Amino acid sequence: MRRHRNVKIVATLGPASNDPETVRALFEAGADVFRLNMSHGSHDEIAARHAMVRAVEADTGRPIGIIADLQGPKLRVGTFAAGAADLEEGTRFRLDLDPEEGHAHRVCLPHPEIFAALVPGAMLLVDDGKIRLKVEECGADHADCTVVVGGTISNRKGVNVPDVELPVAALSPKDRADLEFACGLGVDWLALSFVQRPADVIEARDLARGRAALLAKIEKPSALKVFDEILEVADGIMVARGDLGVELPVQDVPPIQKRLVRKARTAAKPVIVATQMLESMISSPMPTRAEVSDVATAIYEGADAVMLSAESAAGAYPVEAVRTMHNVAISVESDPIWREIIAASRRIAHRNVADGIVAAAREIAETTDIKAICCFTESGSTAGKVARERPFVPIVALSPKTEALRRISLVWGTHCVATGPIDRFKSAVISAVRAVRDFGFAEESDQIVVTAGIPFNVPGTTNILRVAPCDERLIFRAEAD
Repeated sequence: MRRHRNVKIVATLGPASNDPETVRALFEAGADVFRLNMSHGSHDEIAARHAMVRAVEADTGRPIGIIADLQGPKLRVGTFAAGAADLEEGTRFRLDLDPEEGHAHRVCLPHPEIFAALVPGAMLLVDDGKIRLKVEECGADHADCTVVVGGTISNRKGVNVPDVELPVAALSPKDRADLEFACGLGVDWLALSFVQRPADVIEARDLARGRAALLAKIEKPSALKVFDEILEVADGIMVARGDLGVELPVQDVPPIQKRLVRKARTAAKPVIVATQMLESMISSPMPTRAEVSDVATAIYEGADAVMLSAESAAGAYPVEAVRTMHNVAISVESDPIWREIIAASRRIAHRNVADGIVAAAREIAETTDIKAICCFTESGSTAGKVARERPFVPIVALSPKTEALRRISLVWGTHCVATGPIDRFKSAVISAVRAVRDFGFAEESDQIVVTAGIPFNVPGTTNILRVAPCDERLIFRAEAD
C-alpha cells in the first residue's frame, strides 16, 4: 500500500479503536503510526493493542511505527469533603500537605516538591487553567494563595506550575515500569511527557538502552528555554499544544509551534504536531472549518506528522477522523503554494559528506525527470537527512532492519521497504529499482536516484549517489562496460 502524501498521520488507540477490524480500518483510512497512551489502560490492554497493530503490519507488508506515550509526573490536588468546592475571586485559598479532606478554604496538594520550588508571585493553574491561584506566601509544607480566577474545584484535578522549573523527574515510578514494559513489547518510539531539561531525555535513553527512539514532548515553558539542548539529545519532538496552551498565553502557541517545527526540520529529526487537531470529531462526523485550517497549517509548515488523540481513541468517529486528516493532507500537498512554502522554508545544514549527498539527490531529482530518491539506511539517519530536504519526489527508504523501518515510518515523505542483506552497491541499486517498480513509483523507462554508504551496514556512512535506470538490463550492461 502506497500513500500519495508526505505528511504522516499518528492515530491514538483506545476504547473506540480496541478491536482488530477498527485498527485495520484506521490504517486503511490513512494512519501511518499508532500511539499507545500509557496513561490509560492496563498492561494487558496495551499489549493487546500492540498485537493488533503488528497483525495489520504482517498482513499488509508495510512497516508500521508504534509510539508508547508515557504519562509523566501528574500533579493533582487531593479530595474534598463534599467532592468539590466553589472558589470566589479575590478570596484566600491554602494548599498544604495535610491529608485531611478539603473545603472552600484549603485542600491537600501532596507534592512537597512543588512547595520547595514555589516563590511569592508564582501562579498555580488548576483544571487546565480554569482556576488560577497567585501565591502570596509559601513554605516547605504550604502555599497561601489569592484566587485570581474562581470556579468549582473538584477532587484530584490537575495542577500546572508554569512560572518555575520543578525539581521533579520526568519519569515517575509508574513511567519507569511502563517504559520497561513497552520496550519489552517492541515499541518503536517512547514519548516523554513534561520534559523540562535535557537530563530528562538522557535518563530515559539510559533506561531504554537503544530499544526505542525517544520523542521529547514540549509542553512546559521551562523546556522552551533549553529547547536547542533538548533537541540535540532527543530523536524527535512532539509539539504538545494542550499543556503549552495552559501554561502559556494561548496566543503564544502558534508562533512557538512554527519555531519548533522549523528547528526540528533543520536538525533532521521528526516533529509531530499534536492536541485538539480535530477535537470536535470526538462527537461529530464533521470537523469545524477552524480545525481543518489548523491541520492544514501544520502541513504547510512541513511538520513530519499530525496526531489524533481522543478523536481516534475515544471518539464516536475514529475512522472518519483519520480519513479527514488524510483528505486535508492530499488537498494541501496538491496546492502549488504548498510547494512554494516548503521550498522557501528549507534551511542549509550541510556539515558533512552525507548532508551534501542528500542535498545533491534532492537537487538532481527536482531538476531532471527523476521519479524517486531511494536511500539505504542502517539506523534511519540517512532517511531523516533526505526528508529534511523536503524533496518533491517520493522517498523510498530501504533497510534490512525492520526496527529501523518502523521508526522511519514517522518521517515525512518516506515509503519504507524491507530488503535482504546488502553488501554491494550494485545489489542495492537493483533492490531499489525493484522496489520502486513494485510499489508503482516508477516504470521501466524511468530513472531514480540511489544513495547509500560504503561499506554497507555501517551507520552514518552515506557517501555515494547514483542516477540509475529502472531497467535492470541497463544496469547490468553498465556494470559490464
